Amino acid sequence: MAHGHDVLHMMEGNTYKTKEDLVKAIIARFGTEERFHTCSAEGMDANEIVDFLAERSKFTLVQGGFTVDTSKICNH
Repeated sequence: MAHGHDVLHMMEGNTYKTKEDLVKAIIARFGTEERFHTCSAEGMDANEIVDFLAERSKFTLVQGGFTVDTSKICNH
């Protein structure tokens, strides 16, 4: 089970136009069966981890899409 931080680090330096683009990138990187966990949740699929991270304002809007806000990645 991969941690949500792994998704955020995967996003560093990359921009995704839509949520669907990000979900596809996560599946390409981690596989369709991978489940994700964080400090407060577990068992999430690619769609669910994106929603979870978005709800916690981990993304930044940029021209042409969105990317990770690296200042919001906790280091534990």
